[in-house]
Amino acid sequence: MLLLEKRTIRVATTTFFKHSRLLYPKINFRSFSTGNTKVSCEDHEPSFLDSVITYYDKAAKFSGVSEKTLSHLKAPDCSLQVTFPIEIEDDKVEILTGYRVHHSRHLLPVKGGIRFSPEVEEQEVSALAALMTYKCAIVDVPFGGAKGGIAIDPKKFTVAQLERITRRYTVELCQKAFIGPGVDVPAPDVGTGAREMAWIMDTYRQFHPNDVDSIGCVTGKPISLGGVRGRNEATGLGVYYCVREFLSYPEVQKATGLSGKIRDKRIVIQGFGKVGYFAAKFFEKNGAKIIGIGERDCGAYNPNGINIEELFNYHIKTGTFSGAPNVDVIEDTFKILELDCDILIPAALERQIGLKNVMKINAKIIGEAANGPITPEANDILNEKGILILPDLLLNAGGVTVSYFEWLKNLSHMRFGRMTKKWDELGKSKLVELVENNVGRHLTEAERKNIVHGAEELDLVYSGLEDTMIGACQETRSTAASKGLDFRTAAFVNAIQKISAVYEGSGMMFMN
Repeated sequence: MLLLEKRTIRVATTTFFKHSRLLYPKINFRSFSTGNTKVSCEDHEPSFLDSVITYYDKAAKFSGVSEKTLSHLKAPDCSLQVTFPIEIEDDKVEILTGYRVHHSRHLLPVKGGIRFSPEVEEQEVSALAALMTYKCAIVDVPFGGAKGGIAIDPKKFTVAQLERITRRYTVELCQKAFIGPGVDVPAPDVGTGAREMAWIMDTYRQFHPNDVDSIGCVTGKPISLGGVRGRNEATGLGVYYCVREFLSYPEVQKATGLSGKIRDKRIVIQGFGKVGYFAAKFFEKNGAKIIGIGERDCGAYNPNGINIEELFNYHIKTGTFSGAPNVDVIEDTFKILELDCDILIPAALERQIGLKNVMKINAKIIGEAANGPITPEANDILNEKGILILPDLLLNAGGVTVSYFEWLKNLSHMRFGRMTKKWDELGKSKLVELVENNVGRHLTEAERKNIVHGAEELDLVYSGLEDTMIGACQETRSTAASKGLDFRTAAFVNAIQKISAVYEGSGMMFMN
């Protein structure tokens, strides 16, 4: 008997809740249109969801997990679709559609972002939820995978309208028990940020005024409302840590001809949002040359290295790279992906490298900061060309890792470092005094302050993130070497084995 049934909830609402019904359909992983999203795929190439399934099926063969468990892990546990009205002008109402998918509830709460984008639809959300399940397992974060979103272009709405939309969507999640610190903990994604997460938290707390842990219903919040330091840059920093770690492996150096250091590596980044910007900042800080950056309308190029902060400030002011100082503008933004470089980092949207452009890729390493940027056929061609791919479900897991830290902070109701900072400084001070007395030299005040400094929240978050990402990279490397697999397949194998151990070990799958 199957204990965890796959179910789809479809809810239609007007001003008041009207009805809900449970359906138990046969799962149909159909292809979907990407709408206005620019992609480099042929029409016959698989959809984003089909791509995730293709990668999963390939890895499943090497996992040693039973067919019963594999089939259960493949499909989402539960899918919610809601529609609700939003008044955009006097006497004018627009009906919006929102989604939330729980891919796997083998561990609770489930975790995954909420995106506001015109391309949001059920199959895309299902694919992203599946990736979240695998990401959490790879970095040993004890969450199941989820994802959600609303099919809107946030640029077309005022701040007041976005607040009403966000709060109404949260009401729907509350009514259907699709949110809560022990059930489902959303986070920011494309088109959302700390502001939207604050609105979600406030709405949830109105439904649960006596829940002392209600602040943990969502992560990615402003610091003043329970957020954690380091969350904004977490995904980009995680990308940096992973690339740095893989570069240190002799087999990667041999395969790519690159040295084991970040310094002077030529890097191209597609996407200049939170992930791409912070990844660029950390690579630049550690000596790499960011020679190309792509955005929606055009790209920026400088073979000697782009000044990231200068370009970022210009883009914030103008909304474009066009006319930016000290860079050449590339009008066809997809040409950014084809620049000759050491490391290419797609940090935008899915399906950016496909059969239309895969033969033009001139990188030695591709680090997938975005979700699903490479189609399966393109992936195979890149492997045949000897281009190493560092997969999305490992490389961009820094965000959910630090979201986990924020959730722990919220449940403990204490800032990291508050109980230990002064104790650390006292112990270090005594050690410094002992050394000074033995060598006969006293440190300057600046030297002493630098050494004695006790760990604060940001230090601990960075340390925890670095340790987590390095450990996940090493596990992926080990599985790839022992089974003769590429890094993507190895990462999937690790995730499948960890998740299946929970299902089978707990007896939650089947009853005889």
